[in-house]
Amino acid sequence: MAISKDKLLDVGLFWLRLLMGCAIASHGFSKIFGDMGGNMHKFAIGVERMGFPAPLGFAWAAALSEFFGGILVVIGYKTRYAASFIFVTMSVAVFIRHGGDTFQARELALCYWTMAGALIFTGSGKFSIDGE
Repeated sequence: MAISKDKLLDVGLFWLRLLMGCAIASHGFSKIFGDMGGNMHKFAIGVERMGFPAPLGFAWAAALSEFFGGILVVIGYKTRYAASFIFVTMSVAVFIRHGGDTFQARELALCYWTMAGALIFTGSGKFSIDGE
């Protein structure tokens, strides 16, 4: 009995969501809760150096998109929306924060950016709350 291409696609999307969602959520978690209180003020200083207005607000937006976006991606709920927020956050990381850095310095953000982009186009697959 052969496994259908649709089932394999759904398994692949589940695997992608699980790995990317858990990994990106851990980055958001460390920004918000790391070292028993997070490091949002330190992160906001970096955001300010990039030239963003209201750096603490943008820092929180980025951290929350990573943390809650990652959780939503893992469970497959509002996946395209959550992936869109992650995609925007990773766009800033790839093209602004690490824009002048070597490929190795921006490789991880580029991987998250690519995975989030793929989920925007594909949706969550059948093994998700959305079931799309």
